[in-house]
Amino acid sequence: MTGPQLRAILILPANVLGTIPLGLLWWEGGLPPRLALPGAALIAGACFAVGIGLMATTIRLFHEQGRGSLAPWSPTRELVVRGPYRHVRNPMISGVLFNLAGEALAFGSPAIGVWFGIVLLANALYIPLWEEPGLEKRFGDAYRRYQAHVPRWLPRLWPWPPAPPNSVPPGTSA
Repeated sequence: MTGPQLRAILILPANVLGTIPLGLLWWEGGLPPRLALPGAALIAGACFAVGIGLMATTIRLFHEQGRGSLAPWSPTRELVVRGPYRHVRNPMISGVLFNLAGEALAFGSPAIGVWFGIVLLANALYIPLWEEPGLEKRFGDAYRRYQAHVPRWLPRLWPWPPAPPNSVPPGTSA
């Protein structure tokens, strides 16, 4: 893992999923936090498994395929359209949201539930207003084609099969 990647992880997910939720738990009644009912803990565990899996996979893909990091100040240099990106355009944020939902359930924390809503709203605004125009500018038609076939939030059931880099799109001539 490179310096920019590690720095991005320590600044973004570590604060969104660690520092801020710990502060909220302290504000709600101190630490150590109480654990929720066993049923909620099972659902929370499933949320953590999905969230951590998505985050680990996307961070690896950003590094290996995208040659960059998850941070806006150190973006990928290549468009990433493998793995979970063939189903949904924002699996990293989905992973973060799954983890926050897991934290809110595991600790029975309404404050973390509100934080989940704030993170969701912030990304619902940031992604279409800032991130997607930047991706369109950097990757042009390749990103527009990807955007037309892969949804922003709700995953496709079947993976999108991106065209090979030098192929001609259907309905056009070489």
